[in-house]
Amino acid sequence: MKKPRVLLTNDDGINSVGLWAAYEALSDICEVTVVAPASQQSAVGRSISIFEPIRAGMVSMHGISAYAVGGKPTDAVIIGLYALDLKPDLVVSGINIGENLSYESIMTSGTVGAALEAANQGTPAVAFSLQVEDQGDKFDDPRRPSQSFSSAKQVVRDVCSRIFEQGFPQSTDVINVNVPSMIRGGYVVTRLAKKLFRTGVEKRLDPRGRPYFWINGPLLDDAEEGTDFHAIKSGAISITPITLDCTATWAVDDMSRLFSLEK
Repeated sequence: MKKPRVLLTNDDGINSVGLWAAYEALSDICEVTVVAPASQQSAVGRSISIFEPIRAGMVSMHGISAYAVGGKPTDAVIIGLYALDLKPDLVVSGINIGENLSYESIMTSGTVGAALEAANQGTPAVAFSLQVEDQGDKFDDPRRPSQSFSSAKQVVRDVCSRIFEQGFPQSTDVINVNVPSMIRGGYVVTRLAKKLFRTGVEKRLDPRGRPYFWINGPLLDDAEEGTDFHAIKSGAISITPITLDCTATWAVDDMSRLFSLEK
């Protein structure tokens, strides 16, 4: 029986241990081609390089041939689909170093952004992210995170195996999977929480006395039951179905009344 084909990408860069953990999880159950950004591209969302050329070349990583793309995660997906003509059955993005939870996070996440781009181009996609205990891991060298990926690898393999065997869920464009740093429960199908961080801005002065700013803020403590954030805080594996259609259909009647009135 022919193995399914997977395009594997990420936003932490082609050197990330999370990317290669996902490769190890999938390589014996499907044909995996790695097409990933050449450098760290976290928090770039779905931005696409349309004002500059994109360079992509084959490299050898851990004895495996892969494509390093000088651009964003979305660029890597588009290069894989159209320049390399891979025709994957599924795009897998991750394993991201750090959770991608809530409206706030998925709108900026390069991991989820790559999956959304794949879905927009007609290929179903799954994004995988691993919770980190130390938030500093998100900003350190992705080749040497302190986190273990052993449990996350099992989740990647199991989730993708279920999709290959049973098909991708209808009315879903992307499946966003978040794995707790320590799994204490099973799968929970969730909705997105509203926020992940308590946003703040820190003002500092450079050596010449001129101000500059850092956007920062700690994680919130929790979110309401049924959300992805709450599931992760409870030690469960969060599975969130995401759609590309951002239309607020429940607002159509109110909008129609608003714009049907004569001024």
